[in-house]
Amino acid sequence: MKIAIVTGASFGLGRSFVRRLDRLGGLDEIWGVARRRNRMEELTAELSTPLRPMELDLTRPESVEVLRKRLEETGADVRVLVNAAGFGKFGTYADMTLQETGDMIALNCRAAVALTAAVLPHMSRGGRVLEICSSAAFQPLPGFNVYAATKAFLLHYSRALRWEVAPRGIRVTAVCPGWIKTEFMEVARDTKNGRTVRHYPFALRPETVARRALRDSRVLAVTTCGLPALVQRAASKFLPHCFIMACWEGLRRL
Repeated sequence: MKIAIVTGASFGLGRSFVRRLDRLGGLDEIWGVARRRNRMEELTAELSTPLRPMELDLTRPESVEVLRKRLEETGADVRVLVNAAGFGKFGTYADMTLQETGDMIALNCRAAVALTAAVLPHMSRGGRVLEICSSAAFQPLPGFNVYAATKAFLLHYSRALRWEVAPRGIRVTAVCPGWIKTEFMEVARDTKNGRTVRHYPFALRPETVARRALRDSRVLAVTTCGLPALVQRAASKFLPHCFIMACWEGLRRL
């Protein structure tokens, strides 16, 4: 049985990946992983590929074990893994609670690594892993500090993992877009200082990111899915981080 696994499948970018994978076809099932089962069940009505909703909270280590056991029981061949679960919070160190920072690290870093490790033994040649990072991974971002740091971790993890699994014929791609028009902003603003970042220039539609990411994952180690994030990536290689952070500080307050 050929399947794809998409985390964060109940809304936003994860939901768009489910739809895109369904349109591309060639799968027996898509497994959606998220906390909100009802939203995944609503999605099944518009898909031609069967969607198996898995109501799991990936910040809890036992959730990954549930998925691992399900893979062992079914003997599924995972053709695509999309780690789209993740979230961010706006605010400086003084604005963030320990719970908020801990949850960001747990979901964006620990859960992504644990779930990838659980899935890789069930991937064969030609399989693809898409780790949803962010253009925030390319440099430190004051006022968005912890989120950017977690995505930098995931970017470096993805690039090294690509080399480790290359002998098995598996490709790993770090997906690093800029702003995306999803519920992400509402969640990010729900903090003590949610106006730390006020505008989201050049925001992409989630459908655009999903389409480009799946296309690029056949070849590229890193994809930005758009020109603004590509420029940001290039600038981070040639300009001092202190200069980029100063520009960010001005832009985020406009």
